[in-house]
Amino acid sequence: MSLIVQKFGGSSVKDAKHIQNVAGIIAETYLRGNDVIVVLSAQGDTTDDLIAKAEEINPNSSKREMDMLLATGEQISVALCAMALQGMGLPCISLTAWQVGIHSTGVHSDARIKKINTERVRAELDQHRIVIVTGFQGIDRRGDVTTLGRGGSDTSAVALAAAFHADLCQIYTDVDGVYTTDPRIVPTARKMNEISYDEMLELASQGAQVLHNRSVELAKKFRVNMEVVSSLERKPGTKIKEVAKVEKTNIAGVAKDTSIAHISLVGLQHSPGVAFQVFALMSRKNINVDNILQSIGRDDTKDISFTIHQKDMEAAISILEENKESLKFDHIEADNKVGKVSIVGMGLMSNAGIAAKTFEALYEAGINIQMISTSEIRLSVILDEKDVNRAVKAIHDKFFDMD
Repeated sequence: MSLIVQKFGGSSVKDAKHIQNVAGIIAETYLRGNDVIVVLSAQGDTTDDLIAKAEEINPNSSKREMDMLLATGEQISVALCAMALQGMGLPCISLTAWQVGIHSTGVHSDARIKKINTERVRAELDQHRIVIVTGFQGIDRRGDVTTLGRGGSDTSAVALAAAFHADLCQIYTDVDGVYTTDPRIVPTARKMNEISYDEMLELASQGAQVLHNRSVELAKKFRVNMEVVSSLERKPGTKIKEVAKVEKTNIAGVAKDTSIAHISLVGLQHSPGVAFQVFALMSRKNINVDNILQSIGRDDTKDISFTIHQKDMEAAISILEENKESLKFDHIEADNKVGKVSIVGMGLMSNAGIAAKTFEALYEAGINIQMISTSEIRLSVILDEKDVNRAVKAIHDKFFDMD
């Protein structure tokens, strides 16, 4: 007997027909003699609808109350799925995060899981029940409901798989695996049979939406056996593992992210500690900074440019302006009409031809680059938002020639 964790996203449970389909997948797994823990997202566009309802009442609602509201979406999903399984005559129970004991930090809308109590779920599994758990949420030390951020149900599933030492964690989506890029942009994108934790983490962190990046971090840390599969078709998916088979290309995939903003501090004093002051202010506001570029000093001044999430742009500008006197910069330039395109692959930067090939693809497509950043397995470029999809296609075509 194996213990299998199965997670189903919002599109997989968006209506009664889809919930019945999901119940059928769960039933098949259970009837093969496995213990099953299921994690569900809110149905379809429920989360967006709840956000819209909140804005009708109060556009400036506190994050705590937003978490209270948004957590109800997953509660609807798990109850309906339990009803579907009961209709098949299968023993099951739906549980919220607080009933399970999924403890998180207290950062509302972006909490992190700290620990999971295993007693309640273990007791239900011992009674041979299918356990259906709300994804995307936890409770903080005060007992308040928290949410884990968009895509957080993936993280819930992997955390449960780690806590219970599951034999397999399956992430069911409306696609049949992980592709070399978004097939909606590039129809010739290829599905990968397997991919390494590190490559998947980079792709997820750089905008590939198939998995939440924190779920991959957890899977790597606890060596969770993970697979991305389709909830609509019964076919093999993509396995995520420590070491994946090397394909003929060094590149695992191409990802895009259009949810970023670009901020430049122009005319900063050229003295020690200035960069520390700038990014300490960002940290104080829990603003994550990605690409950073510092210009060569001129006339005792320098410029610092960096990217952040679009939702943080106003807060970042506000705190920087509040500290303009101490930072001694001339002015701020901000742009939320930018995007990031990244190529990911093991040993990417040790291959001298990769960067040149990437820039050649962008040159041939007539696309200007604003910023460049690299790591051992990633190369990212910041571009005008209008050029992002063309850049993805140009780079993918350059590395994944179909001839």
